[in-house]
Amino acid sequence: MKQLFRILRRFVPPYKTQLILSFIFNILSAFMNVVSFSLIIPILNILFQIGDSVYEFMPWSASGGGSFIANAEYFVSALKNNFYYYMSVYAQEYGVGTLLLILALSLVVLTFVKTAVTYLAIFFLVPIRTGIVRDIRNQINDKILFLPLSFFSEERKGDIIARMTGDVNEVENSIMSSLDMLFKNPILILVYFTTMLIISWKLTLFAIVLLPLSGIIMGKVGKTLKRTSTEAQEKWGELMAQIEETLGGLRIIKAFNAEKKISNRFHNGGDELRSITNRIVRRQQMSGPMSEFLGTTTIAVVLWFGGSLIISNEGGITASSFIFYLLMFYSIINPAKELSKSAYSVQRGLASMDRIDKILSAENNIKSPESPVKLSFNEKIEYRNVWFRYRTRWVLEQINLEIPKGKTVALVGQSGSGKSTMVDLLPRFYDINDGQILIDGVDVREADVYDLRSLMGNVNQEAILFNDTFFNNIAFGVEEAAMDQVVEAAKIANAHEFIIASEDGYNTNIGDRGCKLSGGQRQRVSIARAILKDPQILILDEATSALDTESERLVQEALENLMRNRTTIVIAHRLSTIINADEICVMHEGKIVERGQHTELYNLNGLYRKLCDMQHF
Repeated sequence: MKQLFRILRRFVPPYKTQLILSFIFNILSAFMNVVSFSLIIPILNILFQIGDSVYEFMPWSASGGGSFIANAEYFVSALKNNFYYYMSVYAQEYGVGTLLLILALSLVVLTFVKTAVTYLAIFFLVPIRTGIVRDIRNQINDKILFLPLSFFSEERKGDIIARMTGDVNEVENSIMSSLDMLFKNPILILVYFTTMLIISWKLTLFAIVLLPLSGIIMGKVGKTLKRTSTEAQEKWGELMAQIEETLGGLRIIKAFNAEKKISNRFHNGGDELRSITNRIVRRQQMSGPMSEFLGTTTIAVVLWFGGSLIISNEGGITASSFIFYLLMFYSIINPAKELSKSAYSVQRGLASMDRIDKILSAENNIKSPESPVKLSFNEKIEYRNVWFRYRTRWVLEQINLEIPKGKTVALVGQSGSGKSTMVDLLPRFYDINDGQILIDGVDVREADVYDLRSLMGNVNQEAILFNDTFFNNIAFGVEEAAMDQVVEAAKIANAHEFIIASEDGYNTNIGDRGCKLSGGQRQRVSIARAILKDPQILILDEATSALDTESERLVQEALENLMRNRTTIVIAHRLSTIINADEICVMHEGKIVERGQHTELYNLNGLYRKLCDMQHF
């Protein structure tokens, strides 16, 4: 219950006005239900000609004052007495048939009012439901954008998508069930129960003894539901991850004739999810029939006991009042049954909320300091005795490197030598374990993260593009970019020609991840994006390694245009592209083992010479 209230405190406050209105209309609905059903008593009295009492008008207030409770009791007695008094007067004047018609019409009107206020109670709950779902998804999306890259190395994308979809829906249902449980069903139960006490306290006390038994039985059924729900949501996350992997790897799956293997893996996961879901749904659906059976049994017992009181004239209750009592008792069963269903739904929602909170409560260790140092780049970048590891094994060891402004430094070496990690540390995608990375003597951890990354532009081996137009991809990250600026950047990147040749020019959609473009075209669009940003520091991560010769020539020319008069860090596998670099650093097992320009490194006859000879240039 504590966890439920914690969830409500987090997500419901922005909608407190709607919640209060829904609460008020729920109270009105409960009272209108009692009033409308109470008309059954005089109708039954007329139909079966029950009672021959003579009523005289009572003043609405007791004379002589008295306590509040005494005055309230007098008012209730006067209300009941005067109602029957006016009925008797009307029956004598207009006839019993006319009175019965008026009572029937009054029942219709009161029922209409009751259903109207019931609808209004639901009406004001709808924006709460939709708003909470939106808020949770927005929070997850914002947190995903906020979290460091290291978080996603431990999580699968498909599972994160599952938490934003299936888990959020479960929490939505949980929240709505809990709102009903807290602000609707207890009101109905309280009003109906009070009415039952007024009609016959003896009969009601007898019924109270029976109700806890059903609660105990229902509680035992739902104990394991939360644990099973967690298993189901985790399995759903696994399936979403498999779908994401399948969509991303269709080319390889088809190339290796692995369709059957992938299909079997998905089918097996689906069968496991089905089995878990069967257990959850069966247990959840058990609450309805069980509560109905227990309620009917309780009514039967109450019917027997109440009938005995009427027959023996010991309960102070008439036959027509007993019918009204049974209606109230039956009315209390439905909110009680919904209360039990809500308990099950809440358990499922709490299990999903635990999974969502793994994202929402995740810590981001890449933060801007409270009082950041203003960052400017006029002299140099310096790696000073830098050490870094992802888990236990050191990826970089004692890295010392200076990159003067305007110079080009190339990082070469075998895969896994630490090149990409080294450039990822500069914009603080990760934080170093020891040492310092300085820009003009300022530790990058002392600067604002936004300002730090504003200095840099990236062109990666895999051009990361979005399912949008050429214009929006090139202008990505640049506020209010003009068309002439985008066109100029595309021309410098050798991308203008194929862009204007497309169907709608710069307004052409390039497809998911730029799937409508060739590899060289995608890379030139990403270069145009970096050109438009006009960064002071440029990071090129194997930007030409996956291209054919013709595309490489065009991309290399675009890169040269981009690199002109900029400080550039280049990661290269094709060593022919970095011959003219101001300094080449050869990395091996996380260390810089050789450094210098191309000719002197080649003449050293060391690791760089070996890499060059392997590429035959």
